[in-house]
Amino acid sequence: MTTYPNPLISGFNPDPSVVRVGDDYYIATSTFEYLPGIPIYRSRDFVNWERIGHVATRPGQLGVDDVPTAGGAWAPTIRHRDGVFHLVITDAMGRGMLHFTATDAAGPWSDGDLILKADGSASVDGIDPDLAWDDDGTAYITYSALILGGDDIGSHHGIQQVRVDLKGHRALEEPRSLWSGSGLMFPEAPHLYRHDGRWYLLIAEGGTERGHGISIARGDSPEGPFEGAPSNPLVSARSTDRPIQNTGHGDLVVGPDGEWLVVLLGVRPRSMTRAFSALGRETFVTRVRWRDDGWPEIDPVELAPRPGSAAHDDFDDAEFASDWVAVRRLPHEAGSLTERPGSLVLHADGSTLDDARPVFVGRRQEHLRSTSRALVDVSAGVGGLAVRYDERFHVGIEAGDGRLRAHAQLGGLWQEWSEPFDGTEVELVLRTRRPNGNGGLPRTSDVIELGAVVGGEERVLAEIDGRFLSSEVTESFTGRVTGLSARRGTVAVDWFAYEGDDE
Repeated sequence: MTTYPNPLISGFNPDPSVVRVGDDYYIATSTFEYLPGIPIYRSRDFVNWERIGHVATRPGQLGVDDVPTAGGAWAPTIRHRDGVFHLVITDAMGRGMLHFTATDAAGPWSDGDLILKADGSASVDGIDPDLAWDDDGTAYITYSALILGGDDIGSHHGIQQVRVDLKGHRALEEPRSLWSGSGLMFPEAPHLYRHDGRWYLLIAEGGTERGHGISIARGDSPEGPFEGAPSNPLVSARSTDRPIQNTGHGDLVVGPDGEWLVVLLGVRPRSMTRAFSALGRETFVTRVRWRDDGWPEIDPVELAPRPGSAAHDDFDDAEFASDWVAVRRLPHEAGSLTERPGSLVLHADGSTLDDARPVFVGRRQEHLRSTSRALVDVSAGVGGLAVRYDERFHVGIEAGDGRLRAHAQLGGLWQEWSEPFDGTEVELVLRTRRPNGNGGLPRTSDVIELGAVVGGEERVLAEIDGRFLSSEVTESFTGRVTGLSARRGTVAVDWFAYEGDDE
């Protein structure tokens, strides 16, 4: 029996969906306001995963330019049929519910077609869409009916479903309500499966916070009626001491050993009361067993971290590596790799990290303990290294204008620390570490150190309580993204390095 690592895909990678095609597995996750959008990961052994591309790599595929924070690409479902990959997703507060296709999961993917209501007036109202086909080829979109616009914004109508024409991208009927869980809050993330002659409807409920869980129902038709399992929820970490909490939003698949698996989201909170999750929602995996009575059982999600890892980018290529993302625009729209070959060049445009579209190019923090470094040329500007949750929660270290300056924006509270620096090139350092013991239990997730290497010696300008950049404090669906920014003039970055582990 294979031992699977957990997290399966670390860092900001929530709402996983998985599909098996031959001996290969593909996972897609949510990206919200970041681009490129919707990463695709591939594996053959379900242990080692490679990011092979993204669905949204061109302007206009996702309408995230002006979405509010927490809007954008929510909860994909990836499926495969007759040689074509299909991905359905809601571009929340952006374009609406979308259907993408590709013959290669690495891309390119289609521009994305809106799934319209039966009257063609607008996109189907809902999130977390699932795509399934009956034996006769009828396509079903099943979704969580959260209304994201109009007078009814914020209202929720449970799990609903429509038959859909995937060529015309239009619902063939008015929505019907399906089984909406065991009574816990916010039924979402539905997935339909045919197994042993029955149809199973897997959903998440309890909210994506500590009450999150997975429940299931079954029936004789994809349209129901559905009967809930007597042991619902099948998995939940609430009121337990498990190191992985918020476990839910799952998708089933048969693994390489022939055993059933579920990929799902979870968080790794730390502190005295395990209150703060620095990395946000990540992708995990656990085993599923089918009982003699036809109901599945899901094992608790166990922590099994991978060894530490490192990455280094000299910016020698003309295109950004696939781990770089930007906020509400593509990385090449925020920085250039060709203007000064061998460097990333960032031109300030009047925005700051407080703004919705900052000049910022970053990558996911993947480990609970990490160090990011960058060598920056600030002879013609001011900029540096920062870690971001959103425009209201970010910290960083920058140079220029004769100063080194550490700064923290924490929900409207601003603080900075500075000291003279007369150089034009400097190595900046952003480190996350466990809090030092002080005779008591730690009351934060970690500590963020902001510093620089000056005269061959590393100097720390500020230490920030990491709880302020956690998913619970920011109330964010994303996670920490660490990268390079420019606030004034032009900043050139010679290299960026990252290393981390989960000690």
